[in-house]
Amino acid sequence: MDNITFDFEAGLAEQTDSAPRKAVLSMTLHQLRIFHAVANANTMTSAAKQLGLTQPSLSQQLGRLEAAIDARLFYRRPNEMELTEAGRYLLPRVEQLLRILNETEEGLTRFSDGQPSVVKLAGLDSLLRNLLPGAVRRLHDRHPDISIDVQESAPADILEMLDARRINFGLVAANSLAQTHEQFLQIPVMEDPYVLAVPADLDLAGIVDPVRELSSSQFRTLNQSIQFAFGSTHTRRVSNWYDRLLPGHQTIVQCRSYESALSFVRAGTGVCVAPALSTIGAAGPDDKVRRYLIKVPPRRIVALLLSHHRSMEPMATLIAALQEVGRSYEVPRLLPVPPFLAKDAVPSRA
Repeated sequence: MDNITFDFEAGLAEQTDSAPRKAVLSMTLHQLRIFHAVANANTMTSAAKQLGLTQPSLSQQLGRLEAAIDARLFYRRPNEMELTEAGRYLLPRVEQLLRILNETEEGLTRFSDGQPSVVKLAGLDSLLRNLLPGAVRRLHDRHPDISIDVQESAPADILEMLDARRINFGLVAANSLAQTHEQFLQIPVMEDPYVLAVPADLDLAGIVDPVRELSSSQFRTLNQSIQFAFGSTHTRRVSNWYDRLLPGHQTIVQCRSYESALSFVRAGTGVCVAPALSTIGAAGPDDKVRRYLIKVPPRRIVALLLSHHRSMEPMATLIAALQEVGRSYEVPRLLPVPPFLAKDAVPSRA
């Protein structure tokens, strides 16, 4: 299917320096997918990673596409690929083409002769680990021949894959989405409470005044924060929470994953605010970390998908199963909110 030749009218030629003419352009679907990935990723390295290609191979295919249309599609700068006028003309048409092809492929699976359907999804690791297994078990009760293709990805990457129609839906935290994407439905799955994760030897049960009731070393640990640098509005909200409840804190580590942050907590380096599900590994909750409930709005877990996929099988059954798992899921061994965290702020030690 990648070796399709597309016959375009003179529209693209008019974006070049040539005189208007009808052009028969030999472009493969593989090349157009590469163009689309580079246009959305902005760098060759990022696009190559998304497509599973080497950067030289990707660059070669992009060069062949530009040669086929006799026009440059990108201005190449260090660490940046900016669309030319021809590239801006081509991009929405390629997006429309890829969308139609993906929808056609999905529709044709209904007529396949004994071939199992595949649901492609991507999500945050903590959500896939804790919610997906139970949902897939329920899915297979109704659709035993369905295969699941799962990718662990960050929210920004999930949005890119949805835009490119490389997955059917994403499993994300709505709070972490930097902007509204009106073309996607957000179907609620569950709410994941936030916890203050502290080292096992830092017992905050019943603590009203940490300045007087904790030792100097314990108080220092409490005020050493490990935070997440996701660059989103949600990250700023969590940072504001630290400033309000632990005004004397010092950010000593910034991480890109909850798992990395918890490793610092486990080592006694400091404390961090994290969604409860992210603190549960394959073997269950970490015994070297205490998890206290805190008064922070929960992480809202949603299935993110195109509106016309909402009623399509087997996606509809899988999403309903995720909602069922989410409603019945109980996060194990959470400790109650310490008294001092129910107040407006913790006093700093002079």
